[in-house]
Amino acid sequence: MLLEYQGLRIKLHPQVYEPAEDTFLLAQNLAVKEGDLALDVGTGTGIIALLMARKARWVLGVDLNPIAVELARKNAELNNISNVEFRVSDLFENVSGEFDVITFNAPYLPGEPEEPIDLALVGGERGREVLDRFIEEVPNYLKPGGVVQIVQSSITGVEETLKRLEKAGLRAEIMASMHVFFEDIVLINASMQADGA
Repeated sequence: MLLEYQGLRIKLHPQVYEPAEDTFLLAQNLAVKEGDLALDVGTGTGIIALLMARKARWVLGVDLNPIAVELARKNAELNNISNVEFRVSDLFENVSGEFDVITFNAPYLPGEPEEPIDLALVGGERGREVLDRFIEEVPNYLKPGGVVQIVQSSITGVEETLKRLEKAGLRAEIMASMHVFFEDIVLINASMQADGA
């Protein structure tokens, strides 16, 4: 099955998160600028990484699900995009260097993953464990003046995310939100202050 979005053709797989409202909220608000180095954590089909590759100098997409990484590579080939690389990584495990933009569509359902697809949806016992680990580690991979973009659900506490980002030394604000069924999907932008303020 193919999804077409903003001129991209994206192959889908039953064990990889299919782009949905949360993906498109991020896609429409990407902070990437010409010449940036970008990182897409939890890349899934690779759609966000491929959209960022249109402006970025280079994009790295990582995912814990090897099926997703393989699919994202195929999608890069399908769209003739070569300034992007995909690799298997548990958050920043196989990532080095600093980036101008880091995106993360966080898993937020409480529980334990049982199948590869669950890695995109289940965020640990309280639904926040994966997100909290990301927030703790992300400042080490962000250039001064860089931006982190997090998509999350109101189910897992947006206020707590904002507080944790501030505690990690990032200035955070809600950039966009949308109501879907019984939850709000929120896009948070957090920036590393260039002057260390």
